[in-house]
Amino acid sequence: MQVIRFADLCAQGAVKGKRVFIRADLNVPQDDAGRITEDTRIRASVPAIQMALQAGAAVMVTSHLGRPTEGEFKPEDSLAPVAQRLGELLGREVPLVQNWVDGVQVAPGQVVLLENCRLNKGEKKNDEQLARKMAALCDIYVNDAFGTAHRAEGTTYGIAQFAPVASAGPLLAAEIDAITKALANPKRPLVAIVAGSKVSTKLTILQSLADKVDQLIVGGGIANTFMLAAGLPIGKSLAEPDLVDQAEAVMAAMKARGADVPIPTDVVVATEFKADAKATVKAAADVGPDDMILDIGPDTAARLAAQLMKAGTIVWNGPVGVFEFDQFAGGTKAIAEAIAASPAFSIAGGGDTLAAIAKYGIEKDVGYISTGGGAFLEVLEGKTLPAFEILARRAAG
Repeated sequence: MQVIRFADLCAQGAVKGKRVFIRADLNVPQDDAGRITEDTRIRASVPAIQMALQAGAAVMVTSHLGRPTEGEFKPEDSLAPVAQRLGELLGREVPLVQNWVDGVQVAPGQVVLLENCRLNKGEKKNDEQLARKMAALCDIYVNDAFGTAHRAEGTTYGIAQFAPVASAGPLLAAEIDAITKALANPKRPLVAIVAGSKVSTKLTILQSLADKVDQLIVGGGIANTFMLAAGLPIGKSLAEPDLVDQAEAVMAAMKARGADVPIPTDVVVATEFKADAKATVKAAADVGPDDMILDIGPDTAARLAAQLMKAGTIVWNGPVGVFEFDQFAGGTKAIAEAIAASPAFSIAGGGDTLAAIAKYGIEKDVGYISTGGGAFLEVLEGKTLPAFEILARRAAG
């Protein structure tokens, strides 16, 4: 995908003295007192801002935070805590600007944070009048917010239509490169791990990947539905019996291409779902009527780990068991460690996946960790994200 890269504009000296508008993703979790509890997204936004400042630009940054009501400011919707944390990371004061749509005062070498963009009327519906006003604030627009790339909103799409130049920031460009490497031009075999509680929430992803991947590893409640499709007992396990035919269709599509969906040969079960539940390993064919499958078994985990070691590319979305409880974490731990040890290029995304990566300390061993939950899933579904589409269109002239 061809887009204008902000890093290239900086390298060409095309940014000096220009007004640069950066759409970042600063939507961070906060406690009841408004204190930021996890600042990964703020830290991830710093390189684009520093790049713009070092290139001599007048820098404006904005983001959404939470789900405010448009046109109704409430203190809890303010980016004030973000401005403070951003200032600490940049080593300079970052003024927070209210009511900025009609004009912003910022000089080259300075940076300001524009208050929560979702407070502006028309932001979510991508109102053209709002988009044109925002575009008039800048010479160069930079989208560096992959987490919102699947939404066509004022600051993610509309402004890119009308700004003199529309570019991809370093974070967004890295996502485009990683996704292209993993899905458009993958080194084979391409193995996808898709896990979660329900087939219904990831059915389109499974169907899309069935046309692309060499192996499709399913886990969690999704695997239980596939086990039903394979004629195996699942007891009281979470599953969607009405989607067995869809699971069969995915398996058939894979088989027709000489690919496969590995079905667990052993599982870890319990008779109740709680932190201190007793875990029992059983052959997949021996699951009893009162059993709940809460993880893949050690034989299945070892088999899948061996396959991951032979992969050329790995796409990972979702833990394969209830890894929050240690007695049901063996499968996810084995998968995580195999991905870390595999020579394959790996890309991982989704909140639970990131939690598993953090739990097993393999951050440095994953090829690329995607910052977008919903956006990452839509890419796996085969959709073209609105933010990518408009940037590519602007790059094409």
